[in-house]
Amino acid sequence: MFRLSSLFGALAVALAVSICGAAVAQTQNEILGAWHGTLTSRNNAASTVLLTVRKGPDGALEAGFSQPFSGLTAEVPVSNISVKDGTLDFSIARANAAFEGKWNAGARRWEGVLKRGSIEMPLSLEAGKLPPRAVVAEMDGVWQGSIERNGGRLRLVLRIATGGFGTVVALDSPDQLSYGQEIPVLGRDGDRVRVGDPGTQLSYDAMLSNDRSSMSGVWKHPGLPDAQVTFTRAAGPVGRFGTDRPQTPKPPFDYHVEDVNFGNPFEQGVSLAGTLTLPKGKGPFPAAILIVGSGGNDRDDTNLGHKTFAVIADHLTRHGVAVLRYDSRGFGGSKGDMASASTADLATDANSAARYLMSRPEIRKDAIGFVGHSEGGVTAPVAMASNPRIAFLVMLAGPGEPWTKMLLSQRRLMRLSQGKSQQELDRTEPLVAAAYRAVANAGSEEAGIKALRPLLTPDTMAALGDAGQDRDVVARQMNGPWTRYLFRYDPAVNLRKIRVPVLVMIGSLDMQAPPDENLPVLKAALTGSRDVTIKEIPNLNHLFQTAKTGAPGEYADIRETFAPIALDIMTDWLTKRFVKTQDGR
Repeated sequence: MFRLSSLFGALAVALAVSICGAAVAQTQNEILGAWHGTLTSRNNAASTVLLTVRKGPDGALEAGFSQPFSGLTAEVPVSNISVKDGTLDFSIARANAAFEGKWNAGARRWEGVLKRGSIEMPLSLEAGKLPPRAVVAEMDGVWQGSIERNGGRLRLVLRIATGGFGTVVALDSPDQLSYGQEIPVLGRDGDRVRVGDPGTQLSYDAMLSNDRSSMSGVWKHPGLPDAQVTFTRAAGPVGRFGTDRPQTPKPPFDYHVEDVNFGNPFEQGVSLAGTLTLPKGKGPFPAAILIVGSGGNDRDDTNLGHKTFAVIADHLTRHGVAVLRYDSRGFGGSKGDMASASTADLATDANSAARYLMSRPEIRKDAIGFVGHSEGGVTAPVAMASNPRIAFLVMLAGPGEPWTKMLLSQRRLMRLSQGKSQQELDRTEPLVAAAYRAVANAGSEEAGIKALRPLLTPDTMAALGDAGQDRDVVARQMNGPWTRYLFRYDPAVNLRKIRVPVLVMIGSLDMQAPPDENLPVLKAALTGSRDVTIKEIPNLNHLFQTAKTGAPGEYADIRETFAPIALDIMTDWLTKRFVKTQDGR
């Protein structure tokens, strides 16, 4: 599965924190109030955060976490907070983020690091409210523009709003899956407008039209040639993601829905929360376990307003297949650390889900299988290698190529769609490939860091999307457990061992697991099973939406969550093999 391109994108969409506990050497009254700090991403983009601490109805401490200078002032209540021996820990399940900081009594602030997956960002939280930014008149609104180059289009959206924090600006780049980047500079002198971010060296110098409905000027950003861009102010509100998702299931449901919890006996400290849906009628029923892709997610696989796994679960359950979907470790109600987990670790979560289903009398123990999307199509075969009781495998856009080779194909297709030139990609691809090889060939994390560090020239860093970052930080992040495992993994090894029925589905427009490269490898590897069905479905993208180009920038724009034709293929395949008819056949 795709990830938003920066932590800020994830925080901008889904971040809120609820905190319980007080700092050592502080009373509850002293910690109450506002705390603010600044996060800096790998590309030097900054985001100002605000933590407001108060007492809840039961007297315990609570807090709200927001990003007001990105226009995100809403607070949503959160979890997993502890303060002990001068250390503050809290996790942000919906963003798979966690903070650990020490109390600096002299400076009167928490000093620590916020982690999201392999990304680490320093964060100090200081007491006090944020001073508002200056008010800039007549600029509020959603301004839409684009850069078109080499046959590709890169959309840009400036969201400008004036409120209690002054006039704030946030930048969305939908075609790069980047949302809510805080833009600290906005100035207007008559008809001249200046927008910029000194950290990322982004700047835009433009002139307003006479009717103030548009502005035109030069957009400058490292890694992109200067471009003349015209932004047009939208006539009305424009949501960040489409809110019209007609396939999202809504109650009442024509089947049984149950929230469940189960442990992972293979790893200490990991427990999983999910939803089990059971068909109407008398069981036992066959069951599908849904496995999300890269980075983990909630049980519904919620992204860009779409709830992909909720749609799949609803459809399968209505056709006689029980479905278990669960929050990834560290997300929602599940416990565990996603940042330190490899795909092999996540495979133990999938096997724990299968173990749980085998304890349920409503489930056929001989008809429990995996449905894995994207990296979930890697996780499932890894789990099956040590679990002979799994009865079937459905791979949704799962890779057949080694991960590093697939990433290079993915990078090329996606960047061409964003307007990068073939010449530029030809020049930088060997740099990226060499960095990947250094990680894949190293025998240990430390050896990988040592091998990678000298390769991280400014040119390579820019090609990796890490321009301006500390190369030691990038080297460490690229050698985390998740990356090291996948960079050394060849899917064919486990696929050759599979003897049970397999369904492979992939969209013809998939840019993240390109069918031309992956389907031949999958077909060659899946020779151990006598029952293999491979379907390349026309006009579908990586999320199995009906698409025009398959570019990730379309994901949020498409109303459809999962194409009906893909739902029907999967359902028909499963019911033919595992669902008994009323006469028992």
